[in-house]
Amino acid sequence: MGRRPGVVVVTWVLLVLLGFAAAGGAFGNERLFDRLTAGEPTVPGENETGRDLIADSGSSGFQTITVRVDGVDVSSPAVGQAAQRAAQQVGELPGVTRVASPFVVPGGLRSPAAATMLKDGSAASDGYVTVVTVDNLPDEAAFHALGDQVTATVRTATAGEGATVTSGGVRDLVDAITGQLEVDLRTGEGIALPVSFLVMIVVFGGFVAAGMPIFGAIASIAGALASLLGFSYLIDLDTTAVNVVTVLGLGLCIDYGLLVVSRFREELRARAAGLPVAQIPRSMVVDAVARTVDSAGRTVVFSGLTVAISLGGLLVFQSPLMKGIGAAGVSVVVIAVLVALTLVPALCVLGARRLLRRGTEQAPEHGVFSRLAQWVHRFPVPIIVVVATALLALAAPALDLRLTSSGAQLLPVSAPERVFFDGLAEDYPVLGGADVTVVAKAPLAQAQRYAADLRLPEGGRVLDVTTLQGPGRSGSAPSLVRIDVPGGPLEQPARDLVDQLRDQRPAFDTYVVGPASGLKDFTDSMWDRAPYAFALVALATLVLLFLMTGSVVIPVKALLLNVVSLGASLGIVVLVFQKGHLEGLLGFASVGAVESTIPLLVLAFGFGLSMDYEVFLLSRIVELHERGYSNDDAVVVGLQRSGRIITSAALLVVIVFSGFVAGQLLIIKETGVGLATAVALDATLVRMLLVPATMTLLGDWNWWAPTRLRGLHARFGITE
Repeated sequence: MGRRPGVVVVTWVLLVLLGFAAAGGAFGNERLFDRLTAGEPTVPGENETGRDLIADSGSSGFQTITVRVDGVDVSSPAVGQAAQRAAQQVGELPGVTRVASPFVVPGGLRSPAAATMLKDGSAASDGYVTVVTVDNLPDEAAFHALGDQVTATVRTATAGEGATVTSGGVRDLVDAITGQLEVDLRTGEGIALPVSFLVMIVVFGGFVAAGMPIFGAIASIAGALASLLGFSYLIDLDTTAVNVVTVLGLGLCIDYGLLVVSRFREELRARAAGLPVAQIPRSMVVDAVARTVDSAGRTVVFSGLTVAISLGGLLVFQSPLMKGIGAAGVSVVVIAVLVALTLVPALCVLGARRLLRRGTEQAPEHGVFSRLAQWVHRFPVPIIVVVATALLALAAPALDLRLTSSGAQLLPVSAPERVFFDGLAEDYPVLGGADVTVVAKAPLAQAQRYAADLRLPEGGRVLDVTTLQGPGRSGSAPSLVRIDVPGGPLEQPARDLVDQLRDQRPAFDTYVVGPASGLKDFTDSMWDRAPYAFALVALATLVLLFLMTGSVVIPVKALLLNVVSLGASLGIVVLVFQKGHLEGLLGFASVGAVESTIPLLVLAFGFGLSMDYEVFLLSRIVELHERGYSNDDAVVVGLQRSGRIITSAALLVVIVFSGFVAGQLLIIKETGVGLATAVALDATLVRMLLVPATMTLLGDWNWWAPTRLRGLHARFGITE
């Protein structure tokens, strides 16, 4: 890097171009965004087993297109004739296997089957739907082409009646979510990069220094997209993974770039000792960058390890989505560390003289942050009490956390796909199918007796009891009991019914299936695995911080403070998105719950970022303490030297996450708010107040370790 910086930079430029090209499908491969999936998070469990039985029967090897016709008099004979004509013509299209219309079902418009497809269930309404079942088409293009044909056919057949025709399907919803993700990603980057650049111009006092972390961030985006493309061939990647992992890489690269550039300028300024900029020898620049990599590089590696460990905790969970985000997140952390250790130092060497031209003075030993630390030294106990109380108060709403797994609700309320599906749910409440389904390994007659004996919530009803056409895995033909519950598939009546059906089993095997059942499996699995994930992350973090500090007190304290601050950030997410505060300001409509993946994402990513700033601060304090500074002096000077970096880095990361809050997908807004508040709380209340206050209160006990562990640190500890 110091000897051949140009080669390093050119290599990274080529890698960046290749990364963007690969993610964009320039090499004949699918675009990354075309390979993404969207749906409820799943785990192995009863819901998945039941769905597999249905799939094995051959009953799920199809897709549906729902065509909605509005603005007509359903009772008019002319409308009926046009609808019958449309159903016949649609049925003749290649790929269509079945057409369901209220005008072609046995019994006519007054039949129960027709009522499900009439607006408000009434034969005197002004609208109806036609449900078209099509083959499980191989790709999206074929599905959309057939969907356009179906819609055009219905529109042509009903044109004489002045009808308004709209259509949609699950694939349309998935495409809308994926498309919105791509737009949100561009929006977030379009806000985060230029605003971060402007902030860094203020921090560094120049364009060159400010541009170095930004160039590193662009490299991280390319690396993140390329690595995610690779992962998409190994596992199904959800749309959430791309945004969350990309923004993590962006934030880390800006953080690490800021740290490396600041430390390089400090090292070079110390060596230049008043020399004119033009007379600084190349050897001095190379020596300064070597020292920077040794010191700041060590901090970056430690920080990267703590973030990677935190994300590695996601691999403990059963959900493929969580495993995918964890694995992809770790790979992006590696990219961010490599950028900070290679590309940014090379840029520092190339722009060394320009970095010292103005606004590059070292932070003095005394300043705003040292005065803050001295003030904290005078009142450690009151500060700990006040700040801890505030954080616990913010965390309190998290005790009322309610999880959900949204579909169309992820999209903005004005999105055509959401308007379509929300309208269907309101005008055709039964059309969406059963809220809860029981897959019963029993003959039809036995399943019917079981259904008749069910105690359903008020307003609930059994829609039908049928036998699957094909054999299930056991070789028998399972029966299906489909149940409609008031309030919708994820409201409390449906959740209570799932619990009841699972607790009260009949003599034969049953599997409860549906959105509420899948959510229960996911949340149960999450809570079951959470202690193991926490133990793994906590143990690894404690070991790393011990190797860094030689203390057992500092790592434990850091862990406890992070838990409190993360609880506060999760409480804020509940206040904003579950309780509905700031709906107008942030541009969303609350669904009365938080997306089921958010707690894990906020805790895992938030913990990693919090430890990031802990390492930034501790590395300076430990360095000073090892040089003979007393505990209090090390804290004061360490906070003074690292405070500007920590607050600047945190501000930049908050800007990055806030840029993504400006997007439209609800789950991305929730993630952005959760992580932005986690970083803001940690970098202010925790790092600037609680850490110095607790270190003051503990004094030399901060550095305590048992004799055997001190010997272990002397042998294996990582010091400069």
